[in-house]
Amino acid sequence: MSEPVVTFSKSDSIGYITMDRPPVNSYEFEFIHELDVAINGANDDPEVRAVILQSASEKIFSAGADIKAFSANSPEVNMDMVRASHKVLDKMEASLKIFIAAIQGHALGGGLEIALACDLRFAAEGDYRLGLPEVTLGMLPDNGGTQRLPRLIGASKALELMISGDTVDPKQALELGMLNRLYPRDSLGRETAAFAEKLAEGATLAITRIKQAVHKGLDMKMKDALAWERNLAQPLFDSDDAKEGFAAFVEKRTPSFKGH
Repeated sequence: MSEPVVTFSKSDSIGYITMDRPPVNSYEFEFIHELDVAINGANDDPEVRAVILQSASEKIFSAGADIKAFSANSPEVNMDMVRASHKVLDKMEASLKIFIAAIQGHALGGGLEIALACDLRFAAEGDYRLGLPEVTLGMLPDNGGTQRLPRLIGASKALELMISGDTVDPKQALELGMLNRLYPRDSLGRETAAFAEKLAEGATLAITRIKQAVHKGLDMKMKDALAWERNLAQPLFDSDDAKEGFAAFVEKRTPSFKGH
């Protein structure tokens, strides 16, 4: 039995999902299944409060789908793969925990789409590319890219990138809003872990509800989204974390949140 290519581990309250399928972390059915198992591991572990999705390679985050496998498959099998991928990435996006993609190498096609399904994207400076060049294969970005990228950077620029197949470097990706933060290569891991630890020590109940408010609210009309926001806010007033946060503010001390 071969070793898994996607694994879940944890350090204190931080979960790590690591992709390790040389040479380029291309995915097929087994890869997606293992990513699903890893996401479930992070979601089901009550000690894990934030998750970092990373690559074992210093040069590649993921180059996307295994094109040789796709070219050998029937259209029906390929659509089964698309549906499976959508289900797994939707699970990550819907998770009650914050997922951060740590990108230090090429993130192309489905590889970038995996990162787009995360809540945040931190990246290393360097000479590598990010983009959705599926059109150069006569395809569209079918792993969520046509929907997530426009919501992230705006419809016009996202459309330009997808119909041209052009890619961008990390600095351009940051300027476009594709990335949240850009760090020197030797500090990406440390800075990403520090941010995740800060989240894990924070008011995770409120953080979860902020994520829910944003993701679901974007698909609603403003009136309905505001009602959704009120529904999420109401139980927080009676939470231990909010009581602690208010008390700490009044007492001029650092709050100690417990996530309930």
